[in-house]
Amino acid sequence: MPVEEHDPFEDRFTDALRHAGHAFETGGLDLAARGEAQGRRSASRRRAATVGGVSAVALAGTLVLPLVHDDGGRQRAVTTGASFPAASPTAQTPVTRDELLSTLKRLLPEGQFSQEEARGTDEDRPPYARVVYDDGKGEAAVTVALDRLPPGGRTAAGVTECPDRTFFTYDTCTGDTLADGSALTVVKGYGYPNRRSDVKVWTATLVTPTGQHITVAERNSATEAGGPASRDLPPLSLAQLKTLITAGEWRTVVDAMPPDARRPTTEPEHRGSDSAVSSTLGSLLPEGVQVVSKSGGDPTFGYVVLDDGKGASYVQVNVQDDMRDVEDQLFGADARTLPDGTKVAWHQGPGEKGGAGVVMWTVDTIRTDGFRVAISAFNSGAQGAPATRTAPALTMEQMEAIATSEKWRARG
Repeated sequence: MPVEEHDPFEDRFTDALRHAGHAFETGGLDLAARGEAQGRRSASRRRAATVGGVSAVALAGTLVLPLVHDDGGRQRAVTTGASFPAASPTAQTPVTRDELLSTLKRLLPEGQFSQEEARGTDEDRPPYARVVYDDGKGEAAVTVALDRLPPGGRTAAGVTECPDRTFFTYDTCTGDTLADGSALTVVKGYGYPNRRSDVKVWTATLVTPTGQHITVAERNSATEAGGPASRDLPPLSLAQLKTLITAGEWRTVVDAMPPDARRPTTEPEHRGSDSAVSSTLGSLLPEGVQVVSKSGGDPTFGYVVLDDGKGASYVQVNVQDDMRDVEDQLFGADARTLPDGTKVAWHQGPGEKGGAGVVMWTVDTIRTDGFRVAISAFNSGAQGAPATRTAPALTMEQMEAIATSEKWRARG
């Protein structure tokens, strides 16, 4: 069974799912179809960690709305080593959906409003408000989503990082630290990471020192996915976008959210750079290839862009613990078994991110205890970019040697 390209946006989005309860409620991207294991993305995704980057709406351009908590498997992945609120939360004065909509419309410049929807703090899922706003220059969707994150944790830091340009195309990303210590990031991006439409999405993400998490997204389209642009630019200037997201009313809404005993208030300590997949991958590369760029310190996913003088080649590795529950789906009759019991599967095929002429070579491995290392190499410098060479910089044999190295267990 082939292994699909790693989608860092999805992992980042999944990490937000686990902490913020946000998920797509529109059909712009079929997240379930973008997995590491075809047809089994949910099983592997529950173990994925954030790759780092600004909120999902900035990158995919699809409305992010609160959804119910994830399944038990993914919840366990989050809660190991985490702290939780007391079982008897203090009663809060709720903010209703109508009050949220009224607040959003009052904070926007004068205009016409339609297609209003919202969820208040008196409901089971995190609050949001969305309107289609028209200032006389064309309709535009404007959304605010609110939640609470463990303060000072990895997720709080990750959602305000600028996205990796290896994966996403955007015009600008600016970050500021406000006087109260809040982190604010504004991204001028597009409706699709590869800019295949004229739809623009400008997003502001704010995380306060106490974990109040606010995201505002505006589009130059009235629809969330697949619709055409209805104006040249989103309606709010960057200054107006910052004014909207920093309004004190949103923090009041977050404070009105009742504590949730199912969700952690603190996060486990993040392992240091020695545990980074990209560092281990770099140490296992054959001689004669140069690393021209690489990912940061994530312990479950990493990439390098190689150049051996024949063109750029993107190589990614996913590392996952105990994948025995999906072993039969990942490793079929064509898999080989090594003397130590490790199963190895080779896959070669076209890339699936739209780059012209791109091929993807994958070596997938699983140890007897379910420890999985999957490495994929491309004949391009990025998943969605056109081919830069005829074949990836690594051979299948070299990739198998990397994936079966014991260094992966020794990280951190």
